[in-house]
Amino acid sequence: MELIDQIDRSNIPEHIAIIMDGNGRWAKKQGKPRVFGHKNGVKAVREVTEGCAELGINYLTLYAFSTENWNRPKIEVTALMTLLVETIKSEVKTLNKNNIRLETIGNTEALPEKSKKALRNAIAETKDNTGLCLILALNYSAKWDIMQAVKSIAQKVEDQSLHADSITESDFESALSTKNIPDPELLIRTSGESRISNFLLWEIAYAELFFTSVLWPDFTKEHLAKAILDFQNRERRFGKTSEQVQ
Repeated sequence: MELIDQIDRSNIPEHIAIIMDGNGRWAKKQGKPRVFGHKNGVKAVREVTEGCAELGINYLTLYAFSTENWNRPKIEVTALMTLLVETIKSEVKTLNKNNIRLETIGNTEALPEKSKKALRNAIAETKDNTGLCLILALNYSAKWDIMQAVKSIAQKVEDQSLHADSITESDFESALSTKNIPDPELLIRTSGESRISNFLLWEIAYAELFFTSVLWPDFTKEHLAKAILDFQNRERRFGKTSEQVQ
């Protein structure tokens, strides 16, 4: 029996977030430039998106480009932005075919104009789809998101439309770019690294973390199934005792 057939469909995480890591190392192992790894990483994006849609998962967030990634060599950044535009344009038909809606989080206004246009068009063309919501974290940083939320709330306090003493978690969450998205229950990181890298720091407060040594271009539906099965074998207590959650 394949791993995917062992999954309990009544205990599927509503939202999975993935740090897609290892494209560069995968390319190096092939004796190719890093961009070759990014291009092959697109295949894994298709595979995992399709797998999540088939399992009935409602939200999938992929860490596609962080604010720190601008520090990479210019040739790699340019190639990544070009690949982003090409991929989005070529995948819209597939997204619609599979009833998948595209969204983004992050400071997308700072992206190149061609990237912004491709994103706007794809979001508009898929907005009526009712299946999986695929969220691309682009030019994203959890610290950036927290800071812009703090500034937004501070402005409301200054405008006297909100009192400092009355600020709630809900007020803060409504100022984040993830405000309309449920918190992820499962966070996956590939390539053997065991860190969060400034990704959804507020939202993953109670997420289950799954780290795998598989490099992102090699990640398949079976690897996704392994992560979900691991999630299903964990006891999620949210501060309670084992006896309370049984």
